[in-house]
Amino acid sequence: MSFAPVYSESSRALILGTWPSPKSREMAFYYGHPQNRFWPMMAALTGEPVPAREDIEAKKGLILRHGLALWDTLESCTITGASDASIRDVVPNDIASLLAKAPIEAVFCNGATAHRIYTKYLLPVSGIPAVKLPSTSPANAACRPEKLREVWGAALKDYITVSNL
Repeated sequence: MSFAPVYSESSRALILGTWPSPKSREMAFYYGHPQNRFWPMMAALTGEPVPAREDIEAKKGLILRHGLALWDTLESCTITGASDASIRDVVPNDIASLLAKAPIEAVFCNGATAHRIYTKYLLPVSGIPAVKLPSTSPANAACRPEKLREVWGAALKDYITVSNL
């Protein structure tokens, strides 16, 4: 099973991954691999300190204070290790239930696989076209942290809000 979505009544933009990696499942929260660039990048984009790897509440707070939501495209799947290329037997998450609870206006996918799954299974339900962003995974080492911040920052600039909690 996937993790519960992180959202509030102020969440206007949804960031979707594919499926939790083994390290994320071990940590019991999103982007738990120590080399994943998601949390340092989000801290840089929001002007906040990087949350400690084990501080799940700080990570949730970073997302929620800035009008964002976080989830994965898949509720369950068969996967070998952390390889998105090996994903099969997919069961998409129930995006309709999330959209009924949060005023999501935009969807951003963390990587090509998340975007492909979203487009195939979730876009027909949500009706919100997603923006495909470069993956923050350590497997995407060709994309430097500066480039990630630049591309993600440009995409999310209209959705990252000033602290509102």
